[in-house]
Amino acid sequence: MPKGEFYDGIWDEHQWEAHLNEIEKKSEQLRKFIAPDPSGNIPRWITLLQENKDELEAVDAFIEEELQIEDAYFPDEDDEDWEDELDDDLDDFFFDDYDEDEYSLDESYDDFDEGEDWKELSGDYVMSDYGSIESLDIYNDARELAAHVLQWSEGIHPKYLSPQFNDFVANVLKIGAKLAGGYSFGFEQDFLGGNIVYTKKALQCANNGLHLLQDYMKKTPFMEKDEYAYLHEILFELRNDIGIYVQELRQQFNRGFE
Repeated sequence: MPKGEFYDGIWDEHQWEAHLNEIEKKSEQLRKFIAPDPSGNIPRWITLLQENKDELEAVDAFIEEELQIEDAYFPDEDDEDWEDELDDDLDDFFFDDYDEDEYSLDESYDDFDEGEDWKELSGDYVMSDYGSIESLDIYNDARELAAHVLQWSEGIHPKYLSPQFNDFVANVLKIGAKLAGGYSFGFEQDFLGGNIVYTKKALQCANNGLHLLQDYMKKTPFMEKDEYAYLHEILFELRNDIGIYVQELRQQFNRGFE
């Protein structure tokens, strides 16, 4: 398929990338406008730790905040049209060829619902609209790494909280947020390109964090060898796993045109 062009009215990742980059610019402006510290003197991760009970809760609060800010620039569906469609669907369900025996409320419906729910917990369905991001290993790994980095950062003397240090923490936090943003697009062909783009942004954040760790953090007086080795190993593996996931998403997108 030609780069950056439509195929049967479906955007590829390059069309999505141009669109989402514009949204990202607008969300950055909104983020500065609503920031708790407009002057930027207090790093966001410190505020998150002050506002939440523990590190993992702070990570989840950051992810939720990021999704809400970026979601502000996606147009809402026409509520009236949606309600009309829902009314039509209900009419079809209740009045067209209604069979009391077929639609009786018995245990079979409960069994059906329970049969569908397990898909959210199964890794077999994680790359589908039946799955749940809680079953996506790289997302869980990203959350755990971010929580560890926050916990570790709390023990660093404030005099060492340089812009590079804060950039490192910010990039680690953004990995999970971008993965969640991508997953929220789902896996339908029409929106899979958006999923790919957000996942690529997570990959870029992992690369940025890894470079900062190697080029700056390693040389600081507070970075112990064991901690550096641990952070490097986990971040390196996470970066590679996200890269593989991007390729899997692309393969899934391309299979839709076979």
